Amino acid sequence: MNKDTTFSIRIASSDLDTIRKKAKQAHLSQSDYVTRCCLGRQVVVIEDLKEVAKQLRAIGNNLNQLTLLANMGRVSATNLDSATQALAEISAALREIQERGRWNR
Repeated sequence: MNKDTTFSIRIASSDLDTIRKKAKQAHLSQSDYVTRCCLGRQVVVIEDLKEVAKQLRAIGNNLNQLTLLANMGRVSATNLDSATQALAEISAALREIQERGRWNR
């Protein structure tokens, strides 16, 4: 959407500081953050996903390597118990993050 209008308001400096911090935390510009809040759109920040994403990338890389080796005929069978366990741990971590998000609203 094209931003073609300026809107000015007067607020307390402490409120502006809070808006700036929350916008930075949400990785949004101040304008986008305030617009979303005023239009009733939910702004959700989940910071615990960095480690989960790192683990998922590692598992994906390992599966890609196994697939490549299997296609080359160098691997015919493999034990995926560790990958299954890692995915179960990631799933549990995501459920925990989701539950914390429900309580923080």
